[in-house]
Amino acid sequence: MNTQTTSINTPLALFARVLIGLLFFIAGVRKLFAFAGTAGYFGSLGFPVPEVVTALVILLEIGGPILFVLGWKLRPLSILMAIYTLLTALIAHRFWAADAAAFSGQLNNFFKNVSICGAFLYVAAVAPFARKN
Repeated sequence: MNTQTTSINTPLALFARVLIGLLFFIAGVRKLFAFAGTAGYFGSLGFPVPEVVTALVILLEIGGPILFVLGWKLRPLSILMAIYTLLTALIAHRFWAADAAAFSGQLNNFFKNVSICGAFLYVAAVAPFARKN
């Protein structure tokens, strides 16, 4: 049995995971309560079957942070969330195609997502590997 405490199991690391996860959890709940509007937005981005995409995004944005805070399979979950966050930046925050009025907001959101992606990748890098005893 491995009883060694890793840096990912400290109270500070838990607090950091709560802060990171809170953003996604709130976004997922907001999408859930505005399902039709969110599906319409995803449709405007060109997603086929936007209702299915909306349901999957809500599942990821609500379930992902809960599992992340609990520390469940942190390495693969963090990589999944990093990929999702980077794809969100590339698809939904295309500052390079924004008009002058939307440019600053899209630029900020794009790099916010890139930074959060970095946080997830950091967690993936320091999370312990699952070991068989």
